[in-house]
Amino acid sequence: MSELLEKKEDLIRYFEEGGKPRAQWRVGSEYEKVVVRTADGTAIPYSGAGGVEDLLQRMAADYGFEPEDEHGHILALKSDRSAITLEPGGQVELSGEQCDSIHCAYDEFATHVQQLIEVTNKIGATVLGLAMQPVSRIDQIELLPKARYHIMYPYMARKGKLGQRMMKQTAGVQANLDYSDEADAMRKLRVSMGIVPLLYAIFANSPLSDGGLNGYHSFRGHIWTDTDNERSGVPEFVFRPDCSFEDYAEFALDVPMYFLIRNHEYIDLTQPPGLTFRQYLERGYGRERATVEDWTNHLTTIFTEVRLKRYVEIRTADSQPPQFMLALPALLKGTLYDDDCIAGAWDLVKRWSYRERLEITDAAHKQGLDARAGKIKLQELGYELMQIAARGLERQRTLNKSGQDESIYLLRLMDLVRSGHSQASLVISRWKGEWNYDVGRLVKGCAYGAEPIL
Repeated sequence: MSELLEKKEDLIRYFEEGGKPRAQWRVGSEYEKVVVRTADGTAIPYSGAGGVEDLLQRMAADYGFEPEDEHGHILALKSDRSAITLEPGGQVELSGEQCDSIHCAYDEFATHVQQLIEVTNKIGATVLGLAMQPVSRIDQIELLPKARYHIMYPYMARKGKLGQRMMKQTAGVQANLDYSDEADAMRKLRVSMGIVPLLYAIFANSPLSDGGLNGYHSFRGHIWTDTDNERSGVPEFVFRPDCSFEDYAEFALDVPMYFLIRNHEYIDLTQPPGLTFRQYLERGYGRERATVEDWTNHLTTIFTEVRLKRYVEIRTADSQPPQFMLALPALLKGTLYDDDCIAGAWDLVKRWSYRERLEITDAAHKQGLDARAGKIKLQELGYELMQIAARGLERQRTLNKSGQDESIYLLRLMDLVRSGHSQASLVISRWKGEWNYDVGRLVKGCAYGAEPIL
């Protein structure tokens, strides 16, 4: 059984134990992707021939993954160092290994993309380089037969207007980075939260949903503003200079719990909702008492833009076409793993008030790189952030077999941002122009495999 928790200090120690010496810092990447029927651009179901479970079964058979099931349904695949998991609407996610370089992440991701394209071709499906299902509405997308999601889904409808969209329609890319100690963790948390508007602008890629334009560059970002505000967004306390592990623990303690897991079964705590982890720690739930595993699971139900576990998890960016997916972990490694670069990134955003941060983020959702912070376009700030990251990667000098450093994974996106474009602005232009509002052309134009990864 997992170790019992008795007091708040145990929760703080949990974060302290995540600290690692710099030589052991790694980068973990997670890539969510939407999969559609090639014929009409609608989301493939979970069940049945040509569905997500069929896809997983074929990947297990063809490439030697070990299936993981829940009540007879395959919901994940495991390999030695990584996993393929599913989001609630059948979005396919690669949870990558802890890599010492972006070159390592590239090798893993490139293999995954090749395998995914081969299998989806066999079932009449296409992986799209978009961050939202472009055609299917939420009532047309099958909810995975996973107990966690069947607890969350009805609860989301009570907590915000857009939470069920988040679950079924959206896809992101995220990076997980290590810290050395409390001060380093809080600095990385603060700076990552500070650059949230820039990340939304640079990686905006969800302007289409429900069959047409939705009025946003990152509608996925907007969705998070009306999902469940008790556990989402950018908490104000992270910008205090004295912010600590205790502050994050205090925040997480007051977030209502979704569930407990006992003997691989979920205990629903949302009917009626309201039991916070603080209350659970103080008085338990029936015969159950708080454990380290309960705290670990609870932290996965906090949906802030950046969240703290035993590492810092940056969750802001929209999913990308494959040739831009690695830009997110590269940008963050270059920025957060270099002392001068993390200071330079903070200089870009440190003068904003908390209210201004929210307003700029909202503008980034709507306008992408054309949004402004005062008189300065986010395009200018975003490009400067990417230059900072590239310098950090050049200084880190982690080379591939061709002698190239990790800044190569930023170059294409830097060129795009310098030209004033994100994926969202390109998709909007093509949807109105060369694609002529035709879903078939959209699917072909956004398909994985249309361009090389690097």
